[in-house]
Amino acid sequence: MALTLDTSSPRPTGPTRRRRRPWVWVGNVVVAVLAVMLLHALLANPNFQWDVVGHYFFSGSILQGLVKTLLLTALSMVIGVVLGTVLAVMRRADTPIVSGFAALYIWFFRGTPLLVQLIFWYNLSSLYTSLSLGVPFGPSLWSASTNSLISPFTAALLGLGLNQAAYTAEIVRAGMLSVPPGQLDAAASLGMPGGMTMRRVILPQAMRVIIPPIGNETIGMLKTTSLVSVLAMPELLYSAQLIYARTYETMPLLIVASIWYLLVTSVLTLVQGEIERRFARGTGDTRGGGIGGLVRRFTRVHAERPAAAVAMEEAGAR
Repeated sequence: MALTLDTSSPRPTGPTRRRRRPWVWVGNVVVAVLAVMLLHALLANPNFQWDVVGHYFFSGSILQGLVKTLLLTALSMVIGVVLGTVLAVMRRADTPIVSGFAALYIWFFRGTPLLVQLIFWYNLSSLYTSLSLGVPFGPSLWSASTNSLISPFTAALLGLGLNQAAYTAEIVRAGMLSVPPGQLDAAASLGMPGGMTMRRVILPQAMRVIIPPIGNETIGMLKTTSLVSVLAMPELLYSAQLIYARTYETMPLLIVASIWYLLVTSVLTLVQGEIERRFARGTGDTRGGGIGGLVRRFTRVHAERPAAAVAMEEAGAR
């Protein structure tokens, strides 16, 4: 008859007390003090001129610049996503010429600065005085002056959209590669052609991988539109620059533009989180990203903290 000795300590039966962690309170106090100091530095300094910020926050020229910024962001992302998806499909093509052309496009637009591309499109008339459509190496069916076609808005749209397509192509290609090869074999066994397999099998499953970086690229595009101010296009930043060039109130106008960028970015972050939750259904993680996902994670962690604390104390008691 074998005997075994239980060397483990008995489980405590009394009320469990949470272990005190003084360094957590110290960290909270330090962060709170720093936050109060920052808030005081922002509000107590009269050089920020918050009254001027409030005066110009809903100014007509600022709101018009905001609308142009949103329009430029939306159109550039549409061009970037559509063209980037096409380029990603071309990269997966078996034809070396098609695949090589897509790789060359991505290499060029990712390898040159965006600001240089914007200035290039704006000055395209120095290379081509007119643009035409017609038979290759044959007669022209339509022609127009380059200066009349390439306006500051058109140059900004071309520069931002074509540059974004190069980055989106790699994002979409990574999403396609995340689809298990067995899915392609199953589609082939059902007799699906290549186009239907791409639409019905690959892209729907790849969206869960594609959506988060595309959301980040959209938020980045919103702030990247400030570069088109070099083209004298009155978007949000350039509208603020036009005002402080006249009134010499530089810092308040920059604060106005920054607050609008922060507000729109916050809205886009919430939208991104909800879209991520939609495409994450069935994967076990529907909290999403962005501010909404952060709040849901914070709530879930605090809801589970008592049980976790009890388990840690029991382990420590043993």
